[in-house]
Amino acid sequence: MKSRKIKAAGACGVALVALTAAACSSGSSPSSASSGGSGKASKPYSIYLSNNFVGNDWRVQMEKEATVAAGLAPFKGAVSLHITNAGATVPDQIASLQAIVARKPAAILVDASSPTALNPVISQACAKGIVVVNFDQTVTAPCAYKIFTNFVLGEQLSAKWMVAQLHGKGNVYEDTGLAGAPISATITDAWKSVLKNYPNIKVVGTYQGQYALGPEQQGVTSLVAAHSNVNGILTQGYCTGAIKALQAANHPLVPMLCQSYNQTYVALAQDKGAAGFIMANPAWLSVLAMRTAIQAIQGQHPAKTNELVPPCFYKGGASPTGASCQAIKVGVNAFPNLSPGLTLPPSPPFMSIQPAQVVP
Repeated sequence: MKSRKIKAAGACGVALVALTAAACSSGSSPSSASSGGSGKASKPYSIYLSNNFVGNDWRVQMEKEATVAAGLAPFKGAVSLHITNAGATVPDQIASLQAIVARKPAAILVDASSPTALNPVISQACAKGIVVVNFDQTVTAPCAYKIFTNFVLGEQLSAKWMVAQLHGKGNVYEDTGLAGAPISATITDAWKSVLKNYPNIKVVGTYQGQYALGPEQQGVTSLVAAHSNVNGILTQGYCTGAIKALQAANHPLVPMLCQSYNQTYVALAQDKGAAGFIMANPAWLSVLAMRTAIQAIQGQHPAKTNELVPPCFYKGGASPTGASCQAIKVGVNAFPNLSPGLTLPPSPPFMSIQPAQVVP
């Protein structure tokens, strides 16, 4: 099986935020939509995006990234994009995918609700000659192309940063993410693989942040009332909800692990006492999935597995050993005047998408 790793374009994305007229591109852009290929489908290619969950800004922006990209070069005229939001349960997405397969599109892009439960319907799609590109939350079906951020590496770096902040000792809260979501287990397992070597760091409470601001704040609010002696918080989401919960309880801010939302960068840069580590999962994975689908339709044989090395950012302490993470600074990677929910970086390295086009 062919695979490759690519680096997410953190610097490129920041340039796009700072200079909205800038075009940040690389020399590795895909073949032009008008170049033709060996695929049997005709243009515009009917492509469906199957999303299982819309509960945070990342998912909204991910869909907008695909929608905007479909109307820009090199996709304009080559893609007829249809987005379906199946609901948060596995049966919902299975039923939605079965309906999509019956329409016989050229390709299906799938952000999965389960690593294994969707395999039968994905295999049915492949057997009918439909290209399936799985991105973000991955499946194990061998026929699907897979595109994902290396969360294991990124969250292990996050945990190492937290260990350094706590000097190997302290109480932490742990966000377990969204029930049943494969990425939640991946993140939790990555943290555990590091923290198991530090028995004096103890998880004194867990909550389900559900990748959403409200549940994160509610979870930390409940925990701080029961376990006020906390020294760090491992979130799978914004961190701003956790910050607000501590501030409302008049509790000193503690180091946190966070995901890549503009409001989080701003809060870490500006709130007194804030410290945090951000691992970015680019919302433009959907655009990369669309490019991969077109390449496969046209017989260009893209990599079967595409693994992104995540960009990382920190406020407090230092970049973990072996990583090249950026310090969080206003005007560099934190932008108070831009949308709080903007996921950074906003554009894939092979095309230019402006922040104003994709803000949640």
